[in-house]
Amino acid sequence: MYGSSRTAAPITQKQSPFAKTYTMQKKQLNSAAICISLFIPSALFTAMYWIMSFSPHYSMPLLCYIVVLAGLCCVAMTAYLAFDAVRKNQETGVVQFVVGNESAAHREPTWLIFLFATCLQAWFMGVVLGEMNYANHTQPYYEVSNLETYPSVDPSTMRGQQLMDAGRVMFTPGSRLDLTRSRGYKNLENYCVAPIVSAHDTRPVPTYDFWAVGVNCCSGSEADFHCGEFNNPRASAGLRLMQGDDQRAFYKLAVQQAEAAYNIKTEHPLFFHWMQDPIAEVNEYMDEGFKYFFFGVSVHFVFQFFLVFAACIVFAKISST
Repeated sequence: MYGSSRTAAPITQKQSPFAKTYTMQKKQLNSAAICISLFIPSALFTAMYWIMSFSPHYSMPLLCYIVVLAGLCCVAMTAYLAFDAVRKNQETGVVQFVVGNESAAHREPTWLIFLFATCLQAWFMGVVLGEMNYANHTQPYYEVSNLETYPSVDPSTMRGQQLMDAGRVMFTPGSRLDLTRSRGYKNLENYCVAPIVSAHDTRPVPTYDFWAVGVNCCSGSEADFHCGEFNNPRASAGLRLMQGDDQRAFYKLAVQQAEAAYNIKTEHPLFFHWMQDPIAEVNEYMDEGFKYFFFGVSVHFVFQFFLVFAACIVFAKISST
């Protein structure tokens, strides 16, 4: 057979988009495989990033994680196709080209392996970055938006127990921070608190239930609170603290420090970020969420394009040897 001057005709097979088209003189990279390898991981990243960042994660968490699991199943399918293609190539690749060129068959690169690797990376990064975007930006927006907004709250007469569902509170005009009774609690970081009082409160009131808070904006041992818009004369509103229970526990300890230092009392402390316009601040959370989402999608697409371009160069070199 090998002594004959004729060459065997290539076996005609139905090839997947990820197969390469070879002739006896020329080998070309498959443009369909290149496009699929560029757009499928990018679409997977976008879908995971979106579902983990926005409202389905908050209002329908079960559906959110079902979609994430479905994305992982898609990655598993590309893994199966990639390793199946490698197995078939090892079994039948010798006769796909010209007879006597067995080494070229075993060196044939497959886009399916590349697709599996980049889909796995896209799925993982989409889930991780989406969770970070959700925790830092969109979750606070959804949580505060689902709470009540209270106007004209007098901190000297209202009690924290009456406003347990408050998200945004506009205090009565002239309400201010009593910086002389501020305090902090140190646990790696300084957790700072200052009571919110009415304009006419010059002496201690029966209970201080409304507190402005911040991290690392006081010394902890002195009344030197400078968190948020503490020096803005127009600030008379609060945005409810929505971070986890760990921060809230430290702020409660800071309040206890203030109670002991200034001989004051608190019954149901509520914690707020002191500011002029909490409604605009809440909207800023969502604006930041969208900004990080579009930035992440753009950066990932450029990164995926670079990987595909690099793969084209490597595959072309392997195919030419």
